[in-house]
Amino acid sequence: MSEKRLAGRTLMMSGGSRGIGLAIGLAAAREGANVVLLAKTDVPDPRLPGTVHTAAAEIEAAGGQALAVVGDVRDEASVENAVARAVERFGGIDICLNNASAIALDGTEALPVKRFDLMTQIQLRGTYLLTRACLPHLRAGTNPHILSLSPPLNLSPEWLGKHPAYTLAKYGMSLLTLGWAAEYAEAGVAANCLWPETLIATAAVQNLLGGDAAIAKARTPEIVADAAVEILSRPSREFTGQAVLDVDVLREAGVTDLAPYGGGGGAELEYDIFVDGPR
Repeated sequence: MSEKRLAGRTLMMSGGSRGIGLAIGLAAAREGANVVLLAKTDVPDPRLPGTVHTAAAEIEAAGGQALAVVGDVRDEASVENAVARAVERFGGIDICLNNASAIALDGTEALPVKRFDLMTQIQLRGTYLLTRACLPHLRAGTNPHILSLSPPLNLSPEWLGKHPAYTLAKYGMSLLTLGWAAEYAEAGVAANCLWPETLIATAAVQNLLGGDAAIAKARTPEIVADAAVEILSRPSREFTGQAVLDVDVLREAGVTDLAPYGGGGGAELEYDIFVDGPR
């Protein structure tokens, strides 16, 4: 039996109660990682599946070790508490995964300021706070990686003009992450961005991007999870400063059949935000 690729490493993630974050947590746990989730969902929300506690239970049922921490990634004390509890429980942190995000695709005049604030606080402040708190432990960690679920920087006017506030928030995550790749290159801490080529079947897509019709054109969260595990398994000094799509990571790893990830056939898939289409 081959050794698990993330054996003994501890992954600290923002969010993760459901969707792509939970899929990554499960995939990482199956590869031997300890998974710490910092998320707000303490009790069930009628609009959304899962809580941080049910997510941790799923990860442990999959054979992993999990720690659920209720908190807000926008709050410095919450983040510091989560990191301290992760280190107390597992002895360190080897992976920082910036997953938590809010989405609102309104144009500038239609977008309420409170939604602008929410997106910038979660995506920018939250990503900054969590990574900053993890960095001392990452520098001492095993094959340390920062991974942000944020897109390649596509500066096409089409994307810049569609939803500038959301674009700012997601591109801000990417800029921070690419900045850390440069800042911590000598320390051997990798920092990369991962983004799906297509829509992914999540609650956000169901609720905001077209319901069942959108889900039918989406792949499953497992495609992003498998790509994330592939990135996190790579030597941190050799793969850093990249903003990549899930399919490109998997193809480079030798995965040629994407059919198991769903989507009803390639022609029917819908490309994700910031992805122009086939290259």
